[in-house]
Amino acid sequence: MPERDGYIPGVPCWVDTSQPDPEAAVAFYSGLFGWEFEDVMPPGSPGKYFIGRLRGGSVAAVGSQPDGAPPTAAWNTYVWVESADDAAARVRQAGGRVITEPFDVMDAGRMGVFTDPEGAAFCVWQAEKHQGAQVVNEAGSLNFNGLHTRDAEGAKSFYRSVFGWKTLAPGGGAEMWRLPGYGDYLERSSPGLRKGMAEMGAPEGFEDVVAALNPISDDQPDVPPHWSVTFAVDDADATAARAAELNGEVTVAPFDAPWVRTTVITDPQGARFSASKFVPENRHLASRAGSTASAA
Repeated sequence: MPERDGYIPGVPCWVDTSQPDPEAAVAFYSGLFGWEFEDVMPPGSPGKYFIGRLRGGSVAAVGSQPDGAPPTAAWNTYVWVESADDAAARVRQAGGRVITEPFDVMDAGRMGVFTDPEGAAFCVWQAEKHQGAQVVNEAGSLNFNGLHTRDAEGAKSFYRSVFGWKTLAPGGGAEMWRLPGYGDYLERSSPGLRKGMAEMGAPEGFEDVVAALNPISDDQPDVPPHWSVTFAVDDADATAARAAELNGEVTVAPFDAPWVRTTVITDPQGARFSASKFVPENRHLASRAGSTASAA
């Protein structure tokens, strides 16, 4: 798959994880996904920000936790925007909160940290030199982002106002976020994408999908609304086994779901993520968007 060189507004474009011990996290993720890391912070900086790469293309990052942050690590989702300041205004107007006002990240870009009305945190990215993830949708790279919510209708109103997202119901009770026109953008860089999706049995409109919309089931009262990340892998079972060898926790053992075989892993410092292998033969399986999906 060709490397990405930027995104269009409204598309998740980057993920990073804030860790109490970033050097230990670098060892875990390099051992799990084969990422090669570089600390891009200037010499003498109080914090670290290690960008992970595959074949020289950026994939994700591991950074130090900000002062005063909770001691548990987490993965963060960034959505590409034309203006972080305008996005902050839309978040406020739609009933969300601005946790961190937009600020410049050296010459890389400008970002802000927000929460939706339920409290699920996300970031926006106004790019300058850093153009988001270059390698996506292949083994060891970002594959998907998902919102986990107890108020799907409220979320639809909020994210439509902030990013222009609509939803797609592909069947089996699942819903996904779609950005009208995103498929046109992808088709220009990957001609034949629509045809390939149709041949695999993807529902009409799937080419516009940018993220998942996952309901939190009633039997998970302790799971807060949140954004999750999924990485593509060649073998979900082998990835789970390797994560355990690296002192991670297999939170949900590998299982078959529509289109994928997937597992949920918690790294040694508490950041949770999914690892999924694309399995076209699984497209007809009933959705398990309840307890297992919300565990991510």
